[in-house]
Amino acid sequence: MSSFEIRPAVATDLPRLMGMDHSYSSDYVWQLDVRSESNQVTLNFREVRLPRSVTVTYPRDPSVLADEWTKRDVVLVALQGDSVVGYLCAVEKHISAMAWVTDLVVAGEVRRRGVASDLLTAVQAWALERGVSRIVLETQSKNHPCIRLAQKFGYEFCGYNDKYYPTQDVALFFGRALK
Repeated sequence: MSSFEIRPAVATDLPRLMGMDHSYSSDYVWQLDVRSESNQVTLNFREVRLPRSVTVTYPRDPSVLADEWTKRDVVLVALQGDSVVGYLCAVEKHISAMAWVTDLVVAGEVRRRGVASDLLTAVQAWALERGVSRIVLETQSKNHPCIRLAQKFGYEFCGYNDKYYPTQDVALFFGRALK
């Protein structure tokens, strides 16, 4: 049983969420290889082990995230006791009956303890209650911990966008049917 309570965010949570360390450490990257030959483009992603762990900066500026959160359909926070230790943001795409997870952040001191799993489970339940049939999780190609989480939950690679984030990083998309 998890020791984290998951609930919708309230305005008083925002300073803690913006103050969290949004960076993460990674040992792998999904490297994109593009080959173009007469009327054919071949794309290949391969997981590459880095020579050493790297600390990766979050692709969005946390100081302006408060403005972005008002555009999200759900912002969930994870609590350990009275402390906010993680959050997840998602948008519902009504036309396609899809939910899109845009942010998933866990405080460094509680990583690898199930916070992200609890948040992802909670947003899936939220999506099902709303009649959403598919959920997509976006992440940087360098975010190996998030990629592994997506795969653990049965999400499959379903696309990418080069220079997607303000940092010009590649975004990977992982999707899963909920029904």
